[in-house]
Amino acid sequence: MNLKYMLEKAEYSCLQGDFKREITALVYDSRKVIPGSVFVCISGAVRDGHEFIPEVIKQGATAVVVEKEVSVPEEITVIRVTDTRLVLAQMSAAYFGYPAKQLKTIGITGTKGKTTTTYMVRSILEGAGIKTGLIGTIEAIIGDEVMPANNTTPESYVVQEYFRKMADAGCTCVVMEVSSQGLMLNRVAGFTFDFGIFTNIEPDHIGPNEHKDFEEYMFCKGLLFKNCKVGIVNMDDNHVWKVLEGHTCLLETYGLSANADLRAADIDLHSMGGSLGVKYRAEGLMNFEVKMNVPGRFSVYNSLTAIAICRHFEIPAEIIQKALRVVKVKGRVEPITISDNFTLMIDYAHNAMSLESLLTTLKEYNPKRLVCLFGCGGNRSKLRRYEMGEISSKLADLTVVTSDNPRNEEPQDIIDDIITGVKKGPGNYISIIDRKEAIRYCIQNAQTGDVIILAGKGHEDYQEIKGVKYKMDERDLIKEVLDDLKKEGIQII
Repeated sequence: MNLKYMLEKAEYSCLQGDFKREITALVYDSRKVIPGSVFVCISGAVRDGHEFIPEVIKQGATAVVVEKEVSVPEEITVIRVTDTRLVLAQMSAAYFGYPAKQLKTIGITGTKGKTTTTYMVRSILEGAGIKTGLIGTIEAIIGDEVMPANNTTPESYVVQEYFRKMADAGCTCVVMEVSSQGLMLNRVAGFTFDFGIFTNIEPDHIGPNEHKDFEEYMFCKGLLFKNCKVGIVNMDDNHVWKVLEGHTCLLETYGLSANADLRAADIDLHSMGGSLGVKYRAEGLMNFEVKMNVPGRFSVYNSLTAIAICRHFEIPAEIIQKALRVVKVKGRVEPITISDNFTLMIDYAHNAMSLESLLTTLKEYNPKRLVCLFGCGGNRSKLRRYEMGEISSKLADLTVVTSDNPRNEEPQDIIDDIITGVKKGPGNYISIIDRKEAIRYCIQNAQTGDVIILAGKGHEDYQEIKGVKYKMDERDLIKEVLDDLKKEGIQII
């Protein structure tokens, strides 16, 4: 492809060499350079792509895109730009033939609810015969192809590559999670979203490697609404109008408020036969009953978001109703049905805020006991351990402290930190270092009416110990526990 064509949407200066030269590949990872490549130097948090210029030239790169002064042989084309991440996005869109033009693009941002809502939207659209790709925290889905995710929002090159594959596979729509980091780092630049969605915002992702403060976090979330045609926002969120400052899109609202364009009314939390669910009536822009087999008020918000989006595709109410009845997201209040007498669920809650939200939601169902099993990751903040321990002890009747991803720490040291927090609350606790044994304890000692939540791992299917990821999926552990109990002649209630 011609370099000039790839740069047609970018602002740049050609400092030396031929900017009309033919290019074999667009590359931002020095390990993937082939002869004839253009290499885009990304200044990352850990390494600076400019450091790799001598190496990529040796590998055959004939052009480099830079944002700093560099010295290279005169035959190498040097393109100088202000922001290489932005230009990578613009070049990637051109390189893959502007695939977003062939798709209806839906971007969902917010502190919570992004993952579940993307799956709900895809379930509804696919149920209506609209072939839909998905990009998110757990995986990317393109037709029958499923690829595990490394980031919530991939690098812009990967986003455009996925879009191209989706268009080629016959998808006419894509729904994706858009993180604040993804917006800040221009991973979704180079195209305009058809729909931008805001779910909610709470202080999170604030620290030296993410956002300097809550103001910056809100500003970055708001970038989506300067890069979409229609914004669909949760008007119940306290910070929604701050996030929307300077927006350039048409706006629609949803929520429980009487002023929302799409509203949820007559919310009914119900439990039956070990399963927790919710019912409500959608009113306003659409009017029909909604029933789901996932619990809590946050499920009302997530499904209301999905309805607000799918309304634009003129999907009949009965298709939306059917899709929401059966939707299930791996590791997001995921029910594992093993008894009609108690409820067992898996959730990804792995910090204090998400655990508090989860346990508060489950307490609304008035379980006989709320049992919370979790651990914390090694090589991470000790404060998180204290906070999660205290929250679990305050909200759960029994906390089962176990191992998560210990990484390079000793599991018992992490457990001891969690217990320090647990002791600040009134709840009972037990510690069982082996996660399978901890799950067995919960199942074997379950009481009628209990709600048991296995928190922290969610969709993850591994346990990381001293730099090695060992296969470990809680669904498999549950099955193994049930098999063991059966062999031993022990019945669960």
